[in-house]
Amino acid sequence: MTDDTFHLTPHDIRAQEFQRTMRGFDPNQVESFKERVAEELDRLLRDRGRLEERLKGMLEQLRTYRDRERAMNEALVAAQQLRADMQNQATREAEVILSEARQEASRIVAGADAEERSARERAEASLQIIQAYAAAFRSVLNRHQAELSGLEAYLEAEGTPTTEVRRG
Repeated sequence: MTDDTFHLTPHDIRAQEFQRTMRGFDPNQVESFKERVAEELDRLLRDRGRLEERLKGMLEQLRTYRDRERAMNEALVAAQQLRADMQNQATREAEVILSEARQEASRIVAGADAEERSARERAEASLQIIQAYAAAFRSVLNRHQAELSGLEAYLEAEGTPTTEVRRG
C-alpha cells in the first residue's frame, strides 16, 4: 500500500453514519456489522503491528548475521593470510638454518681436513724421528760391535779366550 491510498481505521467504521430511509437497512444489523468489521480491522491492525515488529526483529537479526558473516569472512581471509605469511617465514627460516648448517658443515670438514693434515705431518715427523733414532742406534750399535770386535781381536792376540770376556 502507498501513502496516498485511503486508510480506514476501526474508529472510522464505528463513527460512520448512514442516512435513514423508509425501506432502509435494519439499524441494529448495520450497527452489529459495523462493530464486527471494526473488530476485524482492529485484529488485522494488531496482527500487522506484530508482524511489522517481528519483521523489524528479523531484519535486525539478518543484519547481525550479515555482520557476523562479514566478520567471519574477514577473519578467515586474515587467518589464510597469516598462514601464508607463517609458511613463507618458516620457509625462509628453514633456508637460513639450512644455509648455516651447510656453512657449519663446511667449516667442520675443513677443520677435520686441517687436523688430518696436521696428524699426518706429525706422524711423518715422528716416523722420521724414529728412523733417525734407529739409524743413530745402529750407528752406536755398529760402533760398539766394532769396539767389541777390536777388543776380542786384542784379547785373542794376547791369548785370552774371548768366551771369558763375554761372560764376565
